[in-house]
Amino acid sequence: MPTTKSAKKRLRQSLERRASNRSVKRAIKTQCRNVIEAVKTGNAAEAEKIFIEAARQLDRASTRRVIHPNAAARTKSRLAARIKKIKRK
Repeated sequence: MPTTKSAKKRLRQSLERRASNRSVKRAIKTQCRNVIEAVKTGNAAEAEKIFIEAARQLDRASTRRVIHPNAAARTKSRLAARIKKIKRK
């Protein structure tokens, strides 16, 4: 356990940040899963609507450094490719 006043504050801050970051990451994963489910059902319009929200969440998380910007870009790219693939059919 921390002994100094500054170490105690650091612990509090890191626990709060961890909780917040985990919440954001979980929301992103859920949104991405919703896009994939919409793609599997073949509903391109619905998938695209959900994708826009997922991309927004990914961009916001990467801006705030909750996730790495390249990870956000990669995820958006892969989701967009899935949507594009069902649109071609």
